[in-house]
Amino acid sequence: MRPLYAAGGIIAVGLAAVGAFLPIMPTVPFLLVAVFCFARSNPAWEKKILEHPHWGPQVLDWRERRAINRRAKIMALGAMSAGVLFTWFTLGAPLVFLSIAILVIAGGWIWTRNE
Repeated sequence: MRPLYAAGGIIAVGLAAVGAFLPIMPTVPFLLVAVFCFARSNPAWEKKILEHPHWGPQVLDWRERRAINRRAKIMALGAMSAGVLFTWFTLGAPLVFLSIAILVIAGGWIWTRNE
């Protein structure tokens, strides 16, 4: 099972790296998956993520308190809102309504988490 967890962690880190540069794709959720996988396969890699100066505190906040800091909430909601606008201008109705639904449901969930 360790090789499967290691592969899952590596894939999750790769997706998190993509998410760090694309405004529509999240980063920290993929890092949470990576930490989960690395805790079961390679604790040294888990430690590297947890000690990262930028991403580590966000992962630890979620792991310890199920919290998302206000800046991260605002950034996430801003990116999701940009996604709605992009959908509106490129695809229009009815697909924009799907984007709005995702913004309302996921954005509402994000906004109600502890800080």
